[in-house]
Amino acid sequence: MKNMKNVLTPLVLALSLAGCVNLAPKYERPAAPVAGGFPTVAGTVNSGNPVAAEAPANIAWQRFFADARLQQLIQLALANNRDLRVSILNIEQARAAFQIQRAARFPAINAGITGNRASTPGDLPLTSNYQVGLSVTAFELDLFGRVKNLSDAALAQYLATEEARKSTQISLIAQVANTYLTFLADEELLGLTQQTLKTREESLRLSRLRFENGVTSKLDLDQAVSLVEQARTTLAQAQRQRAQDLNLLTLLIGQPIPDNLPPGATLASTQLPDLPAGMPSDLLISRPDIRAAEQQLIAANADIGAARANYFPRITLTGSGGTASTELSGLFKSGSYGWSFAPQAILPLFDFGARRAGVESARAGRDIAVAQYERSIQTAFREVSDALAGQATFSEQLRAQQAVAAAEADRFNLSDLRYRNGTASYLDLLDAQRSLFIAQQQAIEANLARLQNQVNLYRVLGGGWSEGANANATASR
Repeated sequence: MKNMKNVLTPLVLALSLAGCVNLAPKYERPAAPVAGGFPTVAGTVNSGNPVAAEAPANIAWQRFFADARLQQLIQLALANNRDLRVSILNIEQARAAFQIQRAARFPAINAGITGNRASTPGDLPLTSNYQVGLSVTAFELDLFGRVKNLSDAALAQYLATEEARKSTQISLIAQVANTYLTFLADEELLGLTQQTLKTREESLRLSRLRFENGVTSKLDLDQAVSLVEQARTTLAQAQRQRAQDLNLLTLLIGQPIPDNLPPGATLASTQLPDLPAGMPSDLLISRPDIRAAEQQLIAANADIGAARANYFPRITLTGSGGTASTELSGLFKSGSYGWSFAPQAILPLFDFGARRAGVESARAGRDIAVAQYERSIQTAFREVSDALAGQATFSEQLRAQQAVAAAEADRFNLSDLRYRNGTASYLDLLDAQRSLFIAQQQAIEANLARLQNQVNLYRVLGGGWSEGANANATASR
């Protein structure tokens, strides 16, 4: 017992002295380099859409997206998307790196059994030596916080990786939603183009009859043919775009699109609520990318402490205790116990500026991390401001565009009636057909832009990540 006490006493003393001084600068969060509030768009009117009663970051995506088919697609993406899977594996890798670095703060105790036999010259007998014991090799006595700061930096890197995984999930949900909305819009454009083609083919049939009976000129017939071919060109484009939308959805959900998806809404019937902006300071809490940038800053701050500690002696402890004997049977006999304790202190005297350069490099890394953190805040501020401007204006744009489409529909009906009665030229009818088709396309595109803007606003305000959503995604795996 006394011998064991002799071994453990220096070890306990070493652990109690470790980490006595921390040379890292005191961390202070930089001030947000943005205005105190988001800009407003002058002259806008209330959209009339319902406004969410809580912050977007607190709204689970299952509640924000009411479309059952879209919910199923998002769930599949969270379970199978490869980019998200890489982010999750990055967390595991960062966690392991932190655990490795953290383990360096404690002594590694090894058990060893050795034995050797050696011959000697002449007729002398063989010599034998056997040892059994425990050892601690080169444990650093962290008096100046070098190992602790390296551990703190690894922890911050791990936390930054977790936040990056949340950002990936938020972006993935928004991308699936926007691609799905684009698919719905292209479905409507495809249906509109098919209807327009049918109408123009009927007009072409009538134009050909009128031309064959000498009522109209070849010019009118050629114009009708041109409109039909233009519609067929647009139809081919719409079919191709719809197929590409499905291909992108397949990539995002990480598997072929199932045939048994629940029925979904149309683009025209899809509604997403308006979202409260909150304050720019809320972004520091709700945006995982900003939190990740701050963790990178914390890691860079800890690196300075580790670099500064290199100016001071690095003290390592090596010790062992056990039994030794020339015979295996004598290993555990009384008097065979022995121990050794070998501290070592090393202080480089001449390193040609290496330590100074290490500190300067760490400080530059911290300054870079500060700039990146501030940039992430400014980027978030701009993204939210842009999306809020869209929320304030897209509803009015859609209303006006739908009014244009309604007016063009009336114009086309009147032009068709006048042409059939011989009171208007065919050129007037063709122009009305062309204008109506363009106005209807633009109304669909305006509705798509409005809905996608709401998805983007939900994303840039930190929506799409919540503990409940994370639990569901984990369970699905």
